[in-house]
Amino acid sequence: MVVVNFIIQNILTQAAITIALIAMLGLLLQRKSFGAVLTGTFKTLLGFQVLSAGSAIIVTALTYFGKIFQHGFHLKGVVPSIEAINGQAMNTLGLGNEIALTFLGIFIVNIIIARFSPWKYIFLTGQALLWMSTMTVVGGKIAGFNSVVTIAVGSVIGGIFAVAMPAIAQPFVRKITKGDAIALGHFCTIGYMVEAGAAWIFGERGEKKHSIEDIKLPKYMEFFQDTYLSVAVVMVPLFMITAAFAGPKYAGNGTSLNYIMNAFMMGIQFVVGVYVLLAGVRLLLGEIVPAFRGIAMKLVPNAKPALDCPVLFPFSPNAVILGFITTTIGTVIGMFLMPVFGLAVILPGMLTNFFAGGTAGIFGNVVGGRRGAIIGGIIHGLFITLLPALLVTALTSFGFVNASATDSDTIVAMLMYAWILTPILKAV
Repeated sequence: MVVVNFIIQNILTQAAITIALIAMLGLLLQRKSFGAVLTGTFKTLLGFQVLSAGSAIIVTALTYFGKIFQHGFHLKGVVPSIEAINGQAMNTLGLGNEIALTFLGIFIVNIIIARFSPWKYIFLTGQALLWMSTMTVVGGKIAGFNSVVTIAVGSVIGGIFAVAMPAIAQPFVRKITKGDAIALGHFCTIGYMVEAGAAWIFGERGEKKHSIEDIKLPKYMEFFQDTYLSVAVVMVPLFMITAAFAGPKYAGNGTSLNYIMNAFMMGIQFVVGVYVLLAGVRLLLGEIVPAFRGIAMKLVPNAKPALDCPVLFPFSPNAVILGFITTTIGTVIGMFLMPVFGLAVILPGMLTNFFAGGTAGIFGNVVGGRRGAIIGGIIHGLFITLLPALLVTALTSFGFVNASATDSDTIVAMLMYAWILTPILKAV
């Protein structure tokens, strides 16, 4: 058990190492030379680490933005955080072993289903699997399962989600990437489907729909077609205006800079994060896709790697920013709307709004053009506020105070335990 825990906690939960090892396996199965195996493995590891570094820069900037946003507009409520649930489950409730074994079980079930079913997707986003294992273990305890049943049921449910979610998203991913080499491995897929559905209903249809990526600008504004300049033009003023509302106490962030100037620099840091993240994505995809052919040929025929949501960002960068903004609008509306129905006040989570909202914006844009992305983004924001509000009640019954999660698929998995499995067991 000690060895298993070490492998899970120090290797499998480190997504960069996991993906690098899988790339190495794929290259070995293709009988590549030692140099080719070493180069491909290292570049895969490097690409993922560059991607992660970009994400970390963005997280720092958005954490600052979230703080000044809350203080600037005097917002109070529950901040959804799967990390907090994971910490309490492992440290306070002592569920670390169950979570670790469920994590491993989900991965094994994923491979078995991919091998023997038409769904040929290998879910490679390690932290997302950790969140799914956390939620299914907590759900199992809410349902009253013992440890063995908790691990077994969580492994099956999580494994099904790990294959089904990429399969559901793949028709849209093909349109976005104009290919079929990669899949989306992110447990916010139900939210993406909500945006895609709303974009189909309210957006443009047919081949003539207007993509946000095809905006025609006058000559003197053509510099906005540069991805990073367009991000800066939107995000930097947003940081500065929000800082003006928050004031120097919060927006100054403990620096000697003027608080507005500090907000300006944090906005620039966000743009730098986007630049680094997209560079990492390009490097990662250049290595993982060819390496994965070995696994596809030998272990799971026709397998596709299901990767984290930033892999889609280079294909539609304007839609990412539009999705972030419209999802944020939806979450702000949802924050005031949820108490009307007797649900908890859920504060907008800027990290979720950017990564999940940005990805949802890509789905909305490819399905319904600009109009679909805008309307769909607001509806997506409402949806990802409703789900955490519903989850608060379920978690409260197990001793979590003002706690909720973010990723829509993990919340749905938890609500399956609370609303389906638990009533069935009680009836029996």
